[in-house]
Amino acid sequence: MTKSSHLHALSSAVVAPTHRLKSFSAFAATMAAAALALSACAGGDDASDADATASASQSASQGAGTSGSKGAEESKDGEGAGDDVAAASSVDEADWVDPTAAKEVATVKPRILLSDDEGLTLLDAETGDVLKEQALAGFKRLSNAGNGKDIMVITEKGWEVFSTGIKKQAHGDHFHNYESEPGMTGVVFPGDHAGHVVTHNGKTNLFADGTGSINTFISDDLDKATPDLTPVTEDMTTDAAHHGVALELADGSVLTTEGNEDERHTVKVVDREGKEIAKTEDCPGVHGEAAAQQQDGKDVVVLGCENGPIVYRDGEFHKIDPGLEFQRSGNLAGSDDSSIVLGDYKVEKEPKEAVERTTKVALIDSVNDSMKVVDLGSSYWFRSLARGPEGEGVVLTYDGKLNVIDEESGEVVKKIDAIGEWEEKDDWQEPGPILKTAGDFAYVTDAENNKLVVIDLVKGEKVDEFALDGPVTEMAVVTGAPEAPASSEGDDHGHDHDHGEDGHDHEGHDHGEDDHDHEGYDHGEDGHEHGDHDGHDHGDDEGHDHGHSDHDHDHDHDSEEDHGHDH
Repeated sequence: MTKSSHLHALSSAVVAPTHRLKSFSAFAATMAAAALALSACAGGDDASDADATASASQSASQGAGTSGSKGAEESKDGEGAGDDVAAASSVDEADWVDPTAAKEVATVKPRILLSDDEGLTLLDAETGDVLKEQALAGFKRLSNAGNGKDIMVITEKGWEVFSTGIKKQAHGDHFHNYESEPGMTGVVFPGDHAGHVVTHNGKTNLFADGTGSINTFISDDLDKATPDLTPVTEDMTTDAAHHGVALELADGSVLTTEGNEDERHTVKVVDREGKEIAKTEDCPGVHGEAAAQQQDGKDVVVLGCENGPIVYRDGEFHKIDPGLEFQRSGNLAGSDDSSIVLGDYKVEKEPKEAVERTTKVALIDSVNDSMKVVDLGSSYWFRSLARGPEGEGVVLTYDGKLNVIDEESGEVVKKIDAIGEWEEKDDWQEPGPILKTAGDFAYVTDAENNKLVVIDLVKGEKVDEFALDGPVTEMAVVTGAPEAPASSEGDDHGHDHDHGEDGHDHEGHDHGEDDHDHEGYDHGEDGHEHGDHDGHDHGDDEGHDHGHSDHDHDHDHDSEEDHGHDH
């Protein structure tokens, strides 16, 4: 791996929601140690934090179909939930790491998890050094879990938790940074055809396509989760199994798709008792969702359909007319500081090739219910969409360039050389370029030349490059800070003091006093980072889900199942 200099500081001043875990006497010592390890700070506040973290609390909620709350249960003669989860893990227990054995450190630096057919590789995003390698054969999807530390590894078992080993814990006006050994934790959320992971407003939402089940839990409850002690989940089930998506909104209601294995055209919002709040059936082939900037303190969500997108706003669904019989935007990227959602733009109901190679993207206005189409002059694919530090659209195209788009005007303001020319393969599971953004930086894998490049989006240039052992199929980036904190957690934009400098620099690049306010999309998937000024972290804006960018294929577990992609 090529050595690099420092990345720019990635920090986020968010107040973690109170942990809600089921605990039992058998785990009391473990939880007490975990509470001390991750909440240690002088003053009486930490004692109450530790007590809240280790408390045995749960809630029972009613869903649209089956409902209830689930959490870790005490093992009895090998039949407890903990043993069920342990048995489901794809890796041996000897390979599990203990996320409760964390130590406080001066600073944490972003990390990158890569997946290939042989396993997982964790990199230091500053140096490119390999921090952990885990053998795990087969195709695997990666999704940020929402707490800034963990990544969901989607396998045939369900959603398996990989800890990157870094955590930025907000405490009042400052952060405490923690490190633990990275690796698979042994925690598994079983799911039949495990699919979309949506993080929004401090919650993580899992949708199982094989059953239509929806599991929601507090994202930060994963921080100290072990196979014996897993987060309490609030569960509901759709009317029928289908390739779908769901997310809990800030008011506690749930937005979810409905359908079956043959068709899906319905989206509805229900409360936890199953009472319908809003519904539309005018969304054939519904796929892809992204939360946009809140309006009057209420969530706004955009979803892709085959006859133009729909917008959920003010308790109602609004249709956007594309002026075409067929138009699909099934891959979306949102920003909680922009009412504009970036999406792909497909118009071929029956693609002329194996895939439609569109050169156009959509800028969907979630307030005016309109759509602007921008022609980039070069095609792209579903892993090509992201948002930049100011909410700008970022798209990686076949010519190897990053196109930076002013989301309001639709003007392409920068074209940055990133990798060599490439083209989407007919099989979406074959390695291809992947784009992720975090803070001021974009990370792009080059599958043809086995490397990972780092782009400074502010300077508009490539600032680093790491050699990889081979092509990768998935990538996730974490910063330690929650990607989508609860909306009430990021309202303070004052300086938050980080214990440690946490400054990152690529080839002498250092924003210093001239740092930009990082309020854009996908800073570690969904979180938003503020620049580091003389060791101070800025308060993070309220977090929202910032979109699902996935492919839609028929499910076939025998031939590497789909986990939510869209062509």
